[in-house]
Amino acid sequence: MYYYLIVALQVYCVYHCYTNKRESFWFWVVIFVPLVGSLAYLLTQVFRKSDLDNVQHSLTHAINPTKKITDLEKRYRFSATFENEVALADAYLEATHYEKAITHYEASLKGTFKNDFYVISKLQEAFYFSSRFDESIAYAEKILESNKFKKSRASFLYGLALEKTGKPDMAEPYLKDFDAPYSRYQERLVLGQFYMRNEKPEEAREVLQEIVNESENMSKQNYRTHNILIKKAKEILVTLN
Repeated sequence: MYYYLIVALQVYCVYHCYTNKRESFWFWVVIFVPLVGSLAYLLTQVFRKSDLDNVQHSLTHAINPTKKITDLEKRYRFSATFENEVALADAYLEATHYEKAITHYEASLKGTFKNDFYVISKLQEAFYFSSRFDESIAYAEKILESNKFKKSRASFLYGLALEKTGKPDMAEPYLKDFDAPYSRYQERLVLGQFYMRNEKPEEAREVLQEIVNESENMSKQNYRTHNILIKKAKEILVTLN
């Protein structure tokens, strides 16, 4: 198998070299130094520098996630634009530094951006995950009438925040909006759990059984993607039967 992979790589590099009229010495490098020559050709002649920079950038942030925040803090200090402040707030939110995220999101809501849907929805999210549910609800209600709100993450978190503040009847319609077949498995599992918490076992059973039934017709890749959610739905169903 290893041999055939190298041959296939050689064939691709020779074909690319010929069709793109690269210097002829690359033919000999690829043919006589198969693996090293082919890799050298790919890195120098096929992949653009921007592609390599993007890969390196992503790997650096995956290995050292604090570097992303450090870089964005430097960028914001250099130029305190709306875009830079929101990008920094996004990074804080992703890193679960909710208070810092809230500070920057709130600071960015000024001038022409005071009603920015994206920032307000992110503020709502940051307040929700810092367990400040009343404030989360207050910000959600600022964008409640927006066409972007329905079936957005903000709408779902709004429903969950309403439940957290003792309003499950108000929460239910917002959570039910996500009960669509062959999609939204995470939200539908949470909806089933919501029904369980609020003593509606029949509704919970219906939602969770739909997830399990749909899983039987999924492709292997799709099943692997949602495997944990499907397993959880099955476990809850066992307690209901």
